[in-house]
Amino acid sequence: MSFSSKVFQTRTVKMADREETIVAGGRNLFPLLPKAFDGIKQIGVIGWSSQGPAQAQNLRESLEGTGIKVKVGLREGSSSMKEAEAVGFTKANGTLGDMYDVIRESDMSLLLISDAAFAENYKQIFAAFRPGSTLGLSHGFLLSHLQAQGEDFPKNINVIAVCPKGMGPSVRRLYEQGREVNGAGINASFAVHQDVNGKATDYALGWSVALGSPYTFETTLESEYRSDIFGERGILLGAVHGIAESLYARYVGNGMGKDDAYLNTSESITGPISKTISRSGLKAVYDELDDKEKAAFRKAYNASYHPCREILEEIYDDVASGNEVRSVIQATRRHGTYPMGKIDSTDMWVVGEKVRANTERNYAPLNPETAGVYMACMMAQVDLLKDHGHPYSEIANESIIEAVDSLNPYMDYKGVSYMVDNCSTTARLGARKWAARFDYILKQQAFPAIDESAAKGQTPFDKFLSNNIHEVLKVCAELRPSVDIAVVPTRRG
Repeated sequence: MSFSSKVFQTRTVKMADREETIVAGGRNLFPLLPKAFDGIKQIGVIGWSSQGPAQAQNLRESLEGTGIKVKVGLREGSSSMKEAEAVGFTKANGTLGDMYDVIRESDMSLLLISDAAFAENYKQIFAAFRPGSTLGLSHGFLLSHLQAQGEDFPKNINVIAVCPKGMGPSVRRLYEQGREVNGAGINASFAVHQDVNGKATDYALGWSVALGSPYTFETTLESEYRSDIFGERGILLGAVHGIAESLYARYVGNGMGKDDAYLNTSESITGPISKTISRSGLKAVYDELDDKEKAAFRKAYNASYHPCREILEEIYDDVASGNEVRSVIQATRRHGTYPMGKIDSTDMWVVGEKVRANTERNYAPLNPETAGVYMACMMAQVDLLKDHGHPYSEIANESIIEAVDSLNPYMDYKGVSYMVDNCSTTARLGARKWAARFDYILKQQAFPAIDESAAKGQTPFDKFLSNNIHEVLKVCAELRPSVDIAVVPTRRG
């Protein structure tokens, strides 16, 4: 994909067999932000869920001294108002107000409210936008909902999206680390859905740079919501939860001690597997294994790829058809009466809480079977998105980088519920729905195939080493310094 900017220098990067245009970020670009936001005097940040706190604070800090005000808009009486006030957004200093008032008075409003709130209130929200102003999204959910209703955005406003490839707390933490390491941050995609004044592309790029994105790549709003909602239900949240649960039960059932089973599943994924992928790529995980371990990896990979691909195909179809979005809206209405409970009360996560309490522990072993199952699912997701024509940058971020650099560190810190429930309601619901499907299919199909050597003739591993995604990840790694999210004080290992 290709775009041009009147403000930022673009780069054409070779992504395997394709070329993509990107903007490489960094704090050195902050002086260009007033030019990028030409005509914008106030940016409204509407909502205070996963992304709201991070984006409001990052924008305020990046735009300090420019004369561009960042103002938070929330429902009057919302409990979130106290949280916003705690970090300096107050009515007294003019940076906090009612959401509709903030939209009406802002030149650009970033809608970071829950997806359910979008579905219930989008007509009233649209009516608050002045002609010529800019509507910003960090998620394509609203487009999917509008399509299902046979409706569209107002035609007299810009509609753009900047979608950080990580949960809100990650966006904030890596931005803060960027004060010390220029370029540290969470990658983001951007989309221009409507451009009524010829400035929408630079508005989106300015927004992304101001959030601290190391690199920004182009997508479409439709491609974004398909890959994002799909990815949450896949390897980013739902699948990794199901994989860890199923492997823990398998290892304990085969006689492994519970503490060791936790170390060889969740901790193996969030420790050596994620760290190696983040720093050195996917093939490096395989290369670290000895010959016997490589054989175990291949066996697990071959047995798991097709079962995982089967579930992933179903998820993608449900997202593309609008079924998944409709189920989220319905579930959100139900959860007004029946709130979502925690998802880490099973034996595995209770054991994990005890294991994680040992701050002197080193990282877990790189378990070859765990790595084979986990990476087979990851690669099945990569291949599916590639088959559906998604940009390589989107594929790499939604299937690999967001997992190992943004989400898995939170599971490592406090378990699966902490990881999932720091995300949007849409993501939380999707993870709860699909994790059990991955757990079930691995127990029913993949593990018996491993035990019975029934994976003969299934050779997805043969394509693993030559997959284009390895070249893509090398390019991605060059665009961002290797900085781990400082979730907690650094562990040994």
